[in-house]
Amino acid sequence: MSAKRTGQMSFADALLPDRARPGRLDRLLALVDWSGFEARLAGFRDRGPGRPGYEPLVMFKALLLQSLYGLSDAGLEEALANRLSFRRFVGLALADGVPDHATLCRFRLRLIEAGCLKELFAELDRQLDAAGLMLKRGTMLDATLIDTQASEPPSRDGRVTDPDARYARRSGKPGYCFGYKAHVGVDEGSGLIRSVLTTPANINDTTPADALVRGDERAVWADAAYHTHARAAALRARGVKARLARRPNKHNPELRSQKRYNRLVARTRSGVETTFATWKRRMGLTAIRYIGLLKASAQVTLAAIAFNMRRWVALAPA
Repeated sequence: MSAKRTGQMSFADALLPDRARPGRLDRLLALVDWSGFEARLAGFRDRGPGRPGYEPLVMFKALLLQSLYGLSDAGLEEALANRLSFRRFVGLALADGVPDHATLCRFRLRLIEAGCLKELFAELDRQLDAAGLMLKRGTMLDATLIDTQASEPPSRDGRVTDPDARYARRSGKPGYCFGYKAHVGVDEGSGLIRSVLTTPANINDTTPADALVRGDERAVWADAAYHTHARAAALRARGVKARLARRPNKHNPELRSQKRYNRLVARTRSGVETTFATWKRRMGLTAIRYIGLLKASAQVTLAAIAFNMRRWVALAPA
């Protein structure tokens, strides 16, 4: 299928004033090697009938904007039509049409079905490492609950619209969550996400923890929910310091030295909370928009990619 030609400068584009100071999206355009993503997106052009499809990189950049600003598919379509910074970022000139919400949805589904999002996350991880931003001093583990917006909780007769979503009690807050849980491993110091997994909300934090450890970090930091003797021993055997908070039990009551140790762990591990705060307060990741674990995982992975790009701009010298 032929590709839609976009980004061609028109007379109207030439009349726009130059930006004296580049914005965040302009800086991101300059920092990222987009050819690496383009190579992995080859073959993902929209197959819809009629007009030529948009370039896959244009569509991928649009999905990044959706994650960065917490937009629905319809909201993304409207923003692409009205915001000059969005058009410039994805590569659309003023005269170009914008992909509609159905086209954006189809493209995202194709990425999900092909399992391409993990490759895209790995490509960004490679670029961040090459730029010297992954410090690898340690990996901070944590998880956060995210309600599902696309489905109602089970009704009294047991009917559910999302068979993968589950209930979980909120830690330190009243009430329950019906939805999913995002598990992350965050690079100590840089705050970049190194690993991400999504599970139903009722999965214990410790269950997928080993998959979040990369193996090249010098330490793993986590709260007491992640501590097991087997995990601590396995980390030490790999030459990784197990900085896992410990909880008392009837055989080992909490001692003053253990309290001190847990405070030191908490002081470092708490840096991961910035990730979740940015996701939910700055990027609008307050709900899962889609039904099913596969689509929920895709939304969280896209949010992790967008977060790392956002963080890259913050870490790069102005």
